[in-house]
Amino acid sequence: MTKNNILAGTAMLVAVLVAGCQTTDPYSGQRQQNRTGTGALIGAGIGIAAGLLTGDSAVERRQHALIGAGLGGLAGAAVGNYQDRQQAALREKLQGTGVDVARKGDNITLNMPGNVTFAFNSANIDPQFYTVLNDVAGVLREYDQTVVEVAGHTDSVGSDEVNQRLSEQRAEAVAQYLVAQGVQRERLITVGGGKRYPIASNDTEAGRAANRRVEITLVPIQS
Repeated sequence: MTKNNILAGTAMLVAVLVAGCQTTDPYSGQRQQNRTGTGALIGAGIGIAAGLLTGDSAVERRQHALIGAGLGGLAGAAVGNYQDRQQAALREKLQGTGVDVARKGDNITLNMPGNVTFAFNSANIDPQFYTVLNDVAGVLREYDQTVVEVAGHTDSVGSDEVNQRLSEQRAEAVAQYLVAQGVQRERLITVGGGKRYPIASNDTEAGRAANRRVEITLVPIQS
């Protein structure tokens, strides 16, 4: 199945977000949508509440390839324990950076808002964000039994084509930076969601800023 087919099928599952109240994330210090209070999350049908666009089959194929290459898989209770420790390490490293650390089941997603990662309409990483990505890379190197999906997203301004290309370029830029910091390229999957998966309303500047983001989803390699 091609990436476009996966994304097209995934798009059919996207629910409409009900406007919710604002809360302050205790780890990132950011004002954000209260996703629980809304009762519905835009993008909730895409596997995790903030990521995983590639679908189970693509992730599973990558897991099998990594196990075949000698990277051991996790089993049973070890999976949850491993992700508990990795989540705690990420939250400690990323506290106060503006990056949200979310958890659904055994998957962990880092939501990196575009206003702290990229200039407007650019796929060049803001140098001020290098330190944050260095910390992320350090945790990924330590906890290497995960498949890492890097997904780019945009707001609704501009054409579908332009936004799709920009989202892919941003995802690839982050992936390349992580590889340069020692994360195995074989663990990484990059994908662009374009403007199809907003997490906030595109009717306001604050909402559009929230939608311009990169999400890194960590899926444990299970034997």
